[in-house]
Amino acid sequence: MENQTPPKNSTDPAPVEISVISGLDQIAAQDWDSCANPDGSGQRPFDPFTSHRFLSALEQSGSVGADSGWMPRHLVARQNGRLVGVMPAYAKTHSQGEYIFDYNWAHAYENAGGAYYPKLQSAVPFTPVTGRRFLTAAGEDDLAMGALVQGAVQLAAQNELSSWHVTFCTESEALAGAQMGLLRRTGQQFHWYNDGYDGFDDFLAALSSRKRKNIRKERRTAQDFGGTIHSFTGDQILSEHWDAFWMFYQDTGMRKWGTPYLTRAFFDLAHEQLRDDILLVMCEREGRWVAGALNFIGRDTLYGRYWGCLEDHPCLHFEVCYYRAIDYAIQHGLARVEAGAQGPHKLARGYLPTQVHSLHWIADPGFKDAVARYLEAERDAIDEEIEVMTAYGPFRKEKGEYNG
Repeated sequence: MENQTPPKNSTDPAPVEISVISGLDQIAAQDWDSCANPDGSGQRPFDPFTSHRFLSALEQSGSVGADSGWMPRHLVARQNGRLVGVMPAYAKTHSQGEYIFDYNWAHAYENAGGAYYPKLQSAVPFTPVTGRRFLTAAGEDDLAMGALVQGAVQLAAQNELSSWHVTFCTESEALAGAQMGLLRRTGQQFHWYNDGYDGFDDFLAALSSRKRKNIRKERRTAQDFGGTIHSFTGDQILSEHWDAFWMFYQDTGMRKWGTPYLTRAFFDLAHEQLRDDILLVMCEREGRWVAGALNFIGRDTLYGRYWGCLEDHPCLHFEVCYYRAIDYAIQHGLARVEAGAQGPHKLARGYLPTQVHSLHWIADPGFKDAVARYLEAERDAIDEEIEVMTAYGPFRKEKGEYNG
């Protein structure tokens, strides 16, 4: 599959060729990561979720592929044999595990006699985290993104798929994609931002008196649960922690989704390949692990991913998922904490409403027009909601107010 047409003369640039691979084992890790994190510094990746090791762990563990409804169809862009971009993509037979929901679109399309599934999804499975989806080599942003967009549209059209969706892309990708004719959608999450705080008390000082006192009360209540809260990363994480966390994850997965998305094998692979990217907060009571939260560490962001428990204790969820994450971010100079999808209750705990973005291509012209009208109204509603909630946020309106 080629992007554009062959060059007309020797001065025209060579075409970009797009190939589709059915697994990350078909591309070298260093090649994929040269586009996922193209600065070549060898530092921790900006976004651990688009790294070869994370996406490979999903495939190797059977969390995607097989009967999961997520069939890898990753795009690889080359010019004159030189890699210029890659993009994670999946053929989907459902809309589960995406967190930017199109269930209503599917119902409307199918009620009108169409087949919404399968569709093409460019995303990190089960991971509502903003990041680059058009993974381009250094200096090749425009060339590679244009080629990947055209390649994905061709792939969807040639296979008679109803649509292609790029979820939790960056704002710049969303704006660029809209310029290329894709439909742009906005949603919201709650993120915590580090305003150069020296410690947790410094963060509390920025809050209104009532919110500050409430957080202190919640932290005291949680820490009185009768046990100890531990934070582990890297080689501090042991196999016994994963045995316990698997039980937490199963409990949460069964209650939220009916069936947990990740397999047990994923956590074994996470221990082998990803533990340096992980912060595991675990609660021990009477010699038994009773609750925990799994976070991933980016270069400037801590990403809260999963929480689970075998015992219910007041405010323990807030402490383990939100306040310990803020503590870690401050101590390690991280710019923000992304605490996952949904949750207006996060606002009172210092997490502010933030736009998230997606792009969509729809094959049927009439359905595309209807969705475009819906998205325009939805964007206005999201903007208004963010503005209102931000105004009701927990931070002091007057910098001089502080009651201790």
